[in-house]
Amino acid sequence: MDLISIDSLSDGQIETILDRGERWFEYNRSNSRGQDKSLHDKLVFNLFYENSTRTAMSFATAAHRLGASPVFLPVEQSSIKKGETFDDTARTLNAMRPDVIVVRHRENGAPARMTELMDCAVINAGDGTNEHPTQALLDALAISIRFGRVEGLKIAICGDIRHSRVARSNAKLLPRLGAEVRLAGPPSLLPSDAPALSIDEAIKGADVVMMLRVQRERLEEELGDAPGEYLSRYGLTVDRLAKAAPGAVVMHPGPMNRNVEIADDVADDPERSLILLQVEAGVATRMACLELVTSS
Repeated sequence: MDLISIDSLSDGQIETILDRGERWFEYNRSNSRGQDKSLHDKLVFNLFYENSTRTAMSFATAAHRLGASPVFLPVEQSSIKKGETFDDTARTLNAMRPDVIVVRHRENGAPARMTELMDCAVINAGDGTNEHPTQALLDALAISIRFGRVEGLKIAICGDIRHSRVARSNAKLLPRLGAEVRLAGPPSLLPSDAPALSIDEAIKGADVVMMLRVQRERLEEELGDAPGEYLSRYGLTVDRLAKAAPGAVVMHPGPMNRNVEIADDVADDPERSLILLQVEAGVATRMACLELVTSS
């Protein structure tokens, strides 16, 4: 099977990923951890047309932990830089008979197109401004690890919603798990169909505050914000976080623009920040995803 979007997953498959993800999370933390061999002899190709640290490394780590062989294609050193088309690249890689290909691409729909060209399982590691399903799944796992549940929680997702594939996937997944999701950001960075909530309204009483990076590389026009202006008007500061529920936690998919969308003292708060827990949960979640797509 392929993992292209949250909508492509059944409730049962989501439950399986989160349950297995929790198991792998505990396994990865155990002192007795060895290399699992459940995906021995499986070949996992990682094809990233956009830069990545967390997603790329966690997929590689996940494959290795399961006994598979992760192989990276550095786009900057590939025939793609010589003008090779997306379709020809896919057909070339398919001829090498991988078991899974993990693809990130700047264009919406590229991973879905890959499924038409490849005989192996395809996992969407983020396509344009469309979706990032494994990020939403790992976010749900991190929340569940912290709270013991997702159901009934109020989750504010704040920042550049318009360009965020993370926000789009989370807005699909978290309500299916019983959470209340609130979206907020600068008016120019909100989709036209998003409720007109201010950052402060979204954060008020929230159990989880997830901040998003301003994707300036995707903006048609600069925001024109002066230094420090975005943080004071739309970013997460200690004072703004005080409006959230007692015990509220902070998340960010990374990479962070420190002191732009999130203040240092919030991002680094050892009691409230789940940012590094998200990274840890990412390996476990992607182990579960690799298991799922290779089991059918």
